[in-house]
Amino acid sequence: MKRISLPLLILLFIACKEIPKEDLTAQEIVDKSITDSGGEHYNDHNTSFLFRDKEYVSRNENGKRVFERISRLDSMTITDVKRENDFERYMNDSLVAVPDSMAVRYANSINSVHYFVRLPFGLNDGAVNKELLGKESIGGKEYYKIKVTFDQQGGGDDFEDVYLYWFDIESFKPDYLAYDFHVDGGGQRFRKAYNERYVNGIRFVDYENYKPKAKDSNILEIGKLYDKGELELLSKIEITAIEVRND
Repeated sequence: MKRISLPLLILLFIACKEIPKEDLTAQEIVDKSITDSGGEHYNDHNTSFLFRDKEYVSRNENGKRVFERISRLDSMTITDVKRENDFERYMNDSLVAVPDSMAVRYANSINSVHYFVRLPFGLNDGAVNKELLGKESIGGKEYYKIKVTFDQQGGGDDFEDVYLYWFDIESFKPDYLAYDFHVDGGGQRFRKAYNERYVNGIRFVDYENYKPKAKDSNILEIGKLYDKGELELLSKIEITAIEVRND
C-alpha cells in the first residue's frame, strides 16, 4: 500500500477546506431581499388593499407607477391620485381643485402607505443611500443592520429622515425597521413585521408600531431598546383584502 507524504496531506487538506464566503454589501443584501419578496412582480403586477377603511391601489399607467387612495362615503367617492410629482383629487368622477399645500400633504400620505407596504422594493430608488452597519441580534436572532438615508434631490420632503432595516441573515427578509423623522415635532418609530403572507408572488406583512419610552434616544440603539423592553407599543398597522393582478 502506497503511503501519502505529510506535505501532500497538508496540501490536500488546504484544497478541501471550504473557501470563506465573501462578505455581502448593503446593495447585495437589499437585492436578495427584493428578489425573495417579489422581485419583478412589483413592476408588472397591480395591487390593491384596505388600510384604515380606505382602499389603496398601485398600478401601471403608460409604463409609470400610479398610486391611488379611495375613500368611500355615503354618497361620495373621493379618489386621490399620485403620478410621480403630480397629485389629483376626484369627487365621484369630477376633478376638483386642491390647494398646493394640501396636495403635497395628501400625496406624501399616499406615498408613505404604499412605500411601507411595498418594502423592501423602494430601497433601490435612485435617491436612496444604503450603509451596512454590521450584524445585530434582536430577540436572540441575528440580522444584517442597514442604515438608509436619502439625497435631497429626489428624496422627497422627508429626505432628512434616517431609516434602519434589519434583514434576516438567512432569508434576507426585513423583519424589523425603524426611522427617525422630523415632521410634526419629530420622533422615532420601530416596527416589527408579523403575519407574513405571499399573494401571487408578492410578500405582505403587518406591523407592530413602537416608540421609545425615553426622549432623546439614539436611533442607532433602538433595536437594543426593543430587546430591553424600553419601547412602547403605539398601534398595529394591518392591511386586508389584498389583491395582486397581472393586468
